[in-house]
Amino acid sequence: MRTVHSKLIYMKKFTALFCLSLFMSLVGVAQTATLSCHTDAYAAPVAFAMLARDNKFVSGHAAPLPYVHVSAVGKIITFPTPDGKTGRGYELKSAKKSNKYLFVFQEWWGLNDYIKKEAEQYFNDLGEVNVIALDLYDGKVATTSEEAMKLVQAVKPERAEAIIKGAQGYAGKKAEIATIGWCFGGSWSLQSAIITGKQTVGSVIFYGMPEKNVERLKMLNSDVLGFFAGKDKNITPEVVKEFEANMKAAGKKVTTKIYDADHAFANPSNPQYHPKFAAETHRLAANYLRDRFDLKEQFILKNK
Repeated sequence: MRTVHSKLIYMKKFTALFCLSLFMSLVGVAQTATLSCHTDAYAAPVAFAMLARDNKFVSGHAAPLPYVHVSAVGKIITFPTPDGKTGRGYELKSAKKSNKYLFVFQEWWGLNDYIKKEAEQYFNDLGEVNVIALDLYDGKVATTSEEAMKLVQAVKPERAEAIIKGAQGYAGKKAEIATIGWCFGGSWSLQSAIITGKQTVGSVIFYGMPEKNVERLKMLNSDVLGFFAGKDKNITPEVVKEFEANMKAAGKKVTTKIYDADHAFANPSNPQYHPKFAAETHRLAANYLRDRFDLKEQFILKNK
């Protein structure tokens, strides 16, 4: 009897351990599937976050020069996000009621005064368009490359998407949305164009990591305008060519221009700033956006 009893106890323990092992295996499979789905959906932002671990990439970003932006129009706004939290942005609202919105995406420094300045410049150029510079760092701003590196790596793509969807909800279901961004924000400008779906009318990328997933690119509702740096050691001309091929495979139109310049050539706080190329790309971007928003007048900027 004791032998039979012992065998029963052993079998029960074995069954329990087997079930636990099976459960943990299934959990592992589910987590792997989730990770795979996550990687596929956010490949470009994840790739940029990986770049932030490269010492050469980090050292190539000099700290921004001091600048304080003062505005009579712009103000910080908040809006609910689908994850139950609150999103932030710097808004410049059209004096005349408008359903046209430009979402501006920060460089890896965060929503600093330089980005507010850029947002206001496009606001002045476009006229009857609401401009919102989204804060993907939830209030944090970096002043050194080391701080920026940590902030980039801390960004959870799901949270960034929630902020974008929150801003889309703030703009309203009838809003026409275009996007523009630089560096880290260039990548998220394209992601936002995918996320906002049929409300997207245009997207501008300044030297940001492009999306490589053709199936994801098929979700775009607009064409894309991209400006890149020929001397960029990470988002190289080869990366741009691959992006062009992927967009073609997705049945989407993309216009790219590669300049004989370094990464972040359009950033006035960067020692590698190129005034001529910055002026030209700004003019081209402004005209592109005016066209996509179906605004009559074209913006003309003389290159200095």
